[in-house]
Amino acid sequence: MPAVSIRGGDPPFSEEAAEALLRGICFKTGPPRFIGVELEWLVHDLHRPHLPVSPGRLEAAVAALRALPLRSALTVEPGGQLELSSLPAASLTEVIDSVSADLGDVRAVLRGMELTLAGVGHEPVHPPRRLLHEPRYDALEACLDRAGPLGRSMMCSTASVQVCLDTGHEEPGPLGYARRWRLAHLLGAVLVAAFANSPLRNGRPSGWRSARQAVWAGLDPLRALAPRPDEEPRTGWARHALDTPVMCIRAADGPWTVPEGLTFRQWLRTGRPRPPARADLEYHLTTLFPPVRPRGHLELRMIDAQPGEDGWMVPVAVTTALFDDPEASETVYRAVKPLAETAGAMPAPRNPLWLNAARYGLADPELHAAAVVCFSAALDALPRLGARSALRDAVAAFADRHVARGRCPADDLPVPALGKETLA
Repeated sequence: MPAVSIRGGDPPFSEEAAEALLRGICFKTGPPRFIGVELEWLVHDLHRPHLPVSPGRLEAAVAALRALPLRSALTVEPGGQLELSSLPAASLTEVIDSVSADLGDVRAVLRGMELTLAGVGHEPVHPPRRLLHEPRYDALEACLDRAGPLGRSMMCSTASVQVCLDTGHEEPGPLGYARRWRLAHLLGAVLVAAFANSPLRNGRPSGWRSARQAVWAGLDPLRALAPRPDEEPRTGWARHALDTPVMCIRAADGPWTVPEGLTFRQWLRTGRPRPPARADLEYHLTTLFPPVRPRGHLELRMIDAQPGEDGWMVPVAVTTALFDDPEASETVYRAVKPLAETAGAMPAPRNPLWLNAARYGLADPELHAAAVVCFSAALDALPRLGARSALRDAVAAFADRHVARGRCPADDLPVPALGKETLA
């Protein structure tokens, strides 16, 4: 949890300074060089996954894992999900090797405690249960509860594969930041559909291939939305960040307040209940959950956690290839550009394109056609990125098993028929 830094001597922070800061820190441009991965996992009992894991067992497991010499950062989500966040890596091979080694150590410790990591995007059986009680999560729950129960599901029941890539060049072109930003919001729907892996909630079919993505689409009116698709990236993000309500106003001592409807822009203009500082804006950015979050790099947050010990590698490889290989990026941009017509003017993930991806997966013909092009381009690009044959084979096997057949991992789970015609 970010530290509270609220000092009476903080300099005044104006609306103009806030906009300048957002433009400067959120889209840092340059040649794409680094890759990062953030993997979230649900934790289940090794032998009885249908039974909830007690808080005491989770606490003991986390304590044991913190003693490991991991290269990745280990954190715990509010519902007890574990997250491994890699260091920035200079190549796809480096990030795969580093995180794989850490995961091997984590799995071995958990196995000795009769626990396992579950690769699924949404907890399939148990209702949300918050285990972490800290000011940030107390405030987040209070804020999201105003829009309904989905906030608790997001906090406590979801898990994802998040891929972090450099923003791109300042100049236009296949690797330019504006192109990559637009690509992320169109290709993102294809990634949702291809890797959808959460058809169950509370032990029943949810009606979605990705119940996780459905949860994100149903959160409060602005916090999980992308900026409007017709805006220049820096302008759109600055506007969106300042016009989204503040989750909380932190206090060094005492409870944090959870104002209702107070945007950061209004807070800057009124200076009440206290003048905001730069640290408040930086914290505010951590409470925004769009499908693509600019943090100096691009954080792609739309992919469900994947089954199997190595299943996470496929979306990481595909996403990296389609963004960082210039030839693949150009091919895929042409393939996904027509999807903008389906998306319309509504931002992701609440527009028709993203909702179709979450509900139907690759049973949607438009998304299926785009996915076929995307995976073919990724397979062509991976040798140019130095990917090992085992990783290329895993991507090819996924393409054969799922993409070629218009299927996603959710279709492999024992759920009643999820044909598009039955879910319309």
